[in-house]
Amino acid sequence: MAWEVFSLIGTIAFAVSGAIVAMEEEYDLFGVYILGIVTAFGGGAIRNILIGLPVSTLWNQEFLFQIALLAITIFFLIPHHLIKHWNRWGNVTDAIGLSAFAIQGAMHAVHQDLPIVAVIVAAVLTGAGGGVVRDLLAGRRPIILRHEIYGVWAASAGFLIGLKIFSADLFLYILFVIITILRIYSYTKGWSLPSKKIHYTK
Repeated sequence: MAWEVFSLIGTIAFAVSGAIVAMEEEYDLFGVYILGIVTAFGGGAIRNILIGLPVSTLWNQEFLFQIALLAITIFFLIPHHLIKHWNRWGNVTDAIGLSAFAIQGAMHAVHQDLPIVAVIVAAVLTGAGGGVVRDLLAGRRPIILRHEIYGVWAASAGFLIGLKIFSADLFLYILFVIITILRIYSYTKGWSLPSKKIHYTK
């Protein structure tokens, strides 16, 4: 049950997140749909390739594709004056998608009996992969490569699930809420990882 719930939540959140970025970049309707779909399904496709699953499994998610298209359409039709804080909406939907898909990706890897390192990688790729593709197509530097805390939250979810100490649906739902809140909180408070820039003298 939790698998289906996280798949649905992540698909809607990332589809809307992609649509928001497309509108910010002034893409046309076709571009909005493309970026929304790529964001919603890009991470899962990358994960499947790296853990040895056929990419064709992506096309078995017809219902989720329909949900993504519906979510993008509804968001596109919302009057502009009702969406005054696009950055805030974008970060919230991105945080929800990151959390839901990180957990879903980790669950998928555990189901395949993969080692904990692979579970963590699957969580990060599924949670952040779609956002990376979205940002690259939009000509932006991917969030996961910035110094702000992003992929760490997905990796944390993967680590906890990979330990297999907690596997009940209730734990997964609680973890989803915690990861989402931490991502939003870390963004609003400006938390960041250490970074270092090399300066070359002329």
